[in-house]
Amino acid sequence: MIYLEDTGRTAPRPLSVRRVLIIQLGDIGDVVWSLPAFRAVREAWPGAAVSVLLRAGNGSLLTSESHPPKIFEVRKGVWESLRLIWALRREKFDLVFDLRGDERGGYTAFLTGAPVRAARHYPALAWPRNLLFTHLIVSPVGSMPTGAAESSLSILRAFGIETKSVIPNLQLSAEARARVSQILADEGITAAVETSGTTARGDLKAFPAGTLALSRLEPTPASLAAGHSERGGAWVTVNPFSRWSYKEWGVEKWVQVTDWLRRDFGIATVLVGAPAERERAEELARACSGRVHNLTGRTTLAELAGILELSRLHIGVDSAAPHIAAAVGTQTVTLYGPSDWRHWKPPGESHRVVVSGMDCVPCHQKGCDGSGVSRCLDTLEVGQVQAVVCEALFG
Repeated sequence: MIYLEDTGRTAPRPLSVRRVLIIQLGDIGDVVWSLPAFRAVREAWPGAAVSVLLRAGNGSLLTSESHPPKIFEVRKGVWESLRLIWALRREKFDLVFDLRGDERGGYTAFLTGAPVRAARHYPALAWPRNLLFTHLIVSPVGSMPTGAAESSLSILRAFGIETKSVIPNLQLSAEARARVSQILADEGITAAVETSGTTARGDLKAFPAGTLALSRLEPTPASLAAGHSERGGAWVTVNPFSRWSYKEWGVEKWVQVTDWLRRDFGIATVLVGAPAERERAEELARACSGRVHNLTGRTTLAELAGILELSRLHIGVDSAAPHIAAAVGTQTVTLYGPSDWRHWKPPGESHRVVVSGMDCVPCHQKGCDGSGVSRCLDTLEVGQVQAVVCEALFG
């Protein structure tokens, strides 16, 4: 067992690497924030074959990239697991990086038979997980990587592997973009600026303290049109739901936001999300005063990325969509509750967060006292979100 520090080039980079496997068994957001690590490995060994191992279904985000890696997916069932291990062993990997801290990734890395297997050291998982690797990366005392991408990149950095950017960059293929164009055309979504017949001026009230990046902006019709011409049409994407209820905001508040965008600025809303969220999204759309385009559960991950790429702005809760939006270059406004936004927020001024001013935030709990309901989100007012959205659109 070799212990490495993630403070620089503390181990010689293996020279004869022909096949590399990167294991990322996290959620979609974790996959997105591992893109810089995927890129760094390719840059370190340009001639090597790079493969990735992901959860079932997550690979579709990468298959429509212009230059996708070879993708393996973990599926349920004993026979599926055995088939996966046999397939991985046939690859004869020289090097395996596990970017997660769970035992499943550790066992899989070990069973590949790769001579070099590296991951982050977690003291609480000493037996048996840590013993499954040949190299463990240890952070200096009192220091842990901050930022979603840094957690993965620090593992590579211990091998002297660097990258110029920590920002995910998802490049979709022409075929994926063509499918997206057809989806939008079928839905009647165009790049034309909509007009509501009312003055395009935000009549915003004073907002409570405790919210990040607030501003009182009153955009004019000219500034609104200029904003639309820069990127996409007069529409934004919204993901109001999450697989975790403690990350959600009230549906009635999302209705107010979408109605406000259409009424005051002529901006349409396109709802996006997972198939399991489609029925709830339909209820939200029906509650709105005007038409809301509901593409929830109707796209693959790659098609979702393409839609987000064309959106003027993405607004939503802490889920996969804001991370994908950032990876395709779309600005975001994300509502955070118990999760630590400082770790997950995409870097840069084009990505904003709305966070409660409560002292307990972030608590990292699954709702207040484990209830699945977060007061820090329930107490966020519509006006607070409107202010940050205005700053993103017209600031």
